[in-house]
Amino acid sequence: MKELANRLGLRVDPTIFFVSAGLSVLFVLALVIAPVPIGAAFAAGRAWIVTNLGWFFILGVNVWLGFLIYAAMSRHGHIRLGPRNSRPEYTNLSWFTMLFAGGIGTVLMFWGVAEPISHYSSPPLPGVEPYTFAAAQDAVSISLYHLALHTWTIFALPGLAFAYFINRYDLPVRVSSVFYPLLREGIHGPIGKAIDIAAILGTLFGVAVSLGLGSSQVAAGLSALFGWTDDTGLRVAILASLTAVATVSIVAGLDKGVKMLSNLNIGMAVGLMVFVLVTGSTLFLLRGIVETFGLYIGNLPRLAFWNDMLHGGDMGTGAWGWQGDWTVFYWAWTVTWSPFIGLFVARISRGRTIREFVFGVLLAPSIFTIIWFAIFGWQAIALDGLGANAREFMGPSAGAISAAVAESVPLAMFAFFAELPWAPLMQGLAVLVVAIFFATSSDSASLVVDMLCSGTPEPGPVRQRVFWGVAEGAVAAMLILLAGDAGLSALQQVITVVGLPIFVLVFLMIPALIRGFANEDIDHVTVGKRPALSEFDPKPEDEDEAARQPS
Repeated sequence: MKELANRLGLRVDPTIFFVSAGLSVLFVLALVIAPVPIGAAFAAGRAWIVTNLGWFFILGVNVWLGFLIYAAMSRHGHIRLGPRNSRPEYTNLSWFTMLFAGGIGTVLMFWGVAEPISHYSSPPLPGVEPYTFAAAQDAVSISLYHLALHTWTIFALPGLAFAYFINRYDLPVRVSSVFYPLLREGIHGPIGKAIDIAAILGTLFGVAVSLGLGSSQVAAGLSALFGWTDDTGLRVAILASLTAVATVSIVAGLDKGVKMLSNLNIGMAVGLMVFVLVTGSTLFLLRGIVETFGLYIGNLPRLAFWNDMLHGGDMGTGAWGWQGDWTVFYWAWTVTWSPFIGLFVARISRGRTIREFVFGVLLAPSIFTIIWFAIFGWQAIALDGLGANAREFMGPSAGAISAAVAESVPLAMFAFFAELPWAPLMQGLAVLVVAIFFATSSDSASLVVDMLCSGTPEPGPVRQRVFWGVAEGAVAAMLILLAGDAGLSALQQVITVVGLPIFVLVFLMIPALIRGFANEDIDHVTVGKRPALSEFDPKPEDEDEAARQPS
């Protein structure tokens, strides 16, 4: 395999690259050939996981959040994720925009209206009537529980582990490097390679699901704008076009491509949000922003530990209900993104302290998410009809957004903008924002997968980076083109099953980090050297390291 890699001009670990690529192709072909039986098999696996281990997912993310806060507030919070002389490569604003655009920008555009409306029309908590004030408050709180602190906890823990062991100890840029305290030189053997291959496959399939959702939302928007038929051909054409944009960004690299698209996209997203605030029920939304922070903080402990114990099944013996379909699936799906987002966040966070990293990654995107849902969620609920005593907030077509969500979730955002001024223009801008979020997620994932295969932070050959960008688009396109909805549904079932071992791997990052923190030599950190720990045996301090740091 090494000779083949050399002939192809690749700079990779041959085993990791070719096994990951081969398994990806084989798995997609299997889904295309027999999507229904494969979907049924993985559906059974998913049902077992959410029934018997749903509590483990929910408890686990809370444990991770507690550990991150401990790490930031402990005496090790001042340690830089790199040598003492290192400093952040990106400004706080650029860092935040890359965090956000590479993370869940597409998800916010997809669910910013759809999830609050879904919970508002069908309340998941027992005893709450639909279309009431209580249902509205719970709908916004549950949406934020899914997409604020807890989602970013799933990204932040692997990100901290990668940044700590890779940036500080000069270990290869791979998921397996995090487990050096536990595996020692085993990270370079079969176990380490298996970990890296699993991370690559999880990233590819996790991103493919998101790209499938993103293409469906863009197709729904174009259909609403121009009356085009929302069919398989249109979705594949959208995937091909946006994969081409992502590929151009991949060739340009992290600084020029991803950074530029991220800054552009966050600016457009903020513009959309400000437009809704100004043209919607402004005073109502301003009050809603303040109140939403209180709702989120007040309801978070209850929601974070809610397990459907009494209401999900037959006194805990039956299959889970709503939460198994939503929260557990969210965490399992999100954790498949964690190697990609974690390594990407670690790459752009070199030189920041542990405290800066944790609070920046957790709080900055979460605050933006709260404001986003306060504006889009509350305005959507108001337009749809906010209770019998709030008619002044109702739009001209009360219930239209709920009807759109019931018909097709991708239509939600465009049905929402149809109730506001300048509908065609804003719907078109929303399509563009979704499309660029789609491209930034794809190019970020491709660059990270390339790092996982090469083991270095430097970009590989162009053909190597382009391969992964095209592969991500091809996975989603082949599923849509050849297997249709059954293929995408089967992949969603697979993601839940694949998410379990990755979830366990992320859990094991905590003892690895604890061992690293326990062996930190504070005196060496103070004088600007990496810890000289016999257990880790890191490379000696590079005397030219300071000279290579950006000014």
